[in-house]
Amino acid sequence: MSVSVLSKIKFYLKSIIFGSVIAGCAIYGVIASILLRIVGKIEYAQYTVARVFYHTFRTLLGVKITIKNEHYLKDLPAIVISNHQSALDILILGKVFQPGYTVTSKASLKYVPFLGWFMALSGTFFLNRSKSAQAKKVLDGALQNLKQQERALFMFPEGTRSATEALDMLPFKKGAFHLAKQARIPVIPVVVSNTSTIFNAKRKIFNTGEIFIEVLPPVSTDDLETNEDVTNICAEVRKSMIEKLKSIGYSKAPGVKPSEDHYPSENENPTDTEIEVISEQTPLVAAD
Repeated sequence: MSVSVLSKIKFYLKSIIFGSVIAGCAIYGVIASILLRIVGKIEYAQYTVARVFYHTFRTLLGVKITIKNEHYLKDLPAIVISNHQSALDILILGKVFQPGYTVTSKASLKYVPFLGWFMALSGTFFLNRSKSAQAKKVLDGALQNLKQQERALFMFPEGTRSATEALDMLPFKKGAFHLAKQARIPVIPVVVSNTSTIFNAKRKIFNTGEIFIEVLPPVSTDDLETNEDVTNICAEVRKSMIEKLKSIGYSKAPGVKPSEDHYPSENENPTDTEIEVISEQTPLVAAD
């Protein structure tokens, strides 16, 4: 079905607003990070910017998020993982992030005005993959920081945006699980409803609507010893996340009926209680 000119105009206008919100929150983030560093509360930097971004985005663009089992997100330290769908995933971070959460990013982003400055000031772990010894040192420090300060590292194990309209996920890279194994901290899976009904760059769709998220119970890595153990738990977690995704279904958007129309039933009644990916080849991660 062809996309109308009006729909395309709406898509581009909303995308401009989207980018403007990101830029504005990056500027706010620089200021907030400086102030929070001064008062010794830097672990709140990415959390406060995430929440400001979410509420601004929700107000201006009409997309809300409902989370089920949010309490699992507070079980720190941990590696938190989620399915990776589109540019809209930054909104997911805006709702999921808790105090102490952070991400990794490629080193070049550190020098991007405002956004990179905010990331640097707020405790993002920058990786230079061309310098393996340096990357290993950063990741060693990241794991120590997570455990000592009871923080969380958020990662997308698919490694790239799937941009899928199906209730499925790309194969997982095992970096997140190797890191969790090394640090002996749990992995917390976060499953996000398929958002192609709300945002779809290929079809030039940008609707209002509601995204559903369910947080699965933390997965212990205490018993992992070998690379085979990591491979197995990675496959098990991916399988459980896909099963949950099929249960959650698609995000709700007014007037949109996806090909696989499945939404949470009324009796489920979820409550609103709301980068760079490290691959398995990254130094510090055991080779398979």
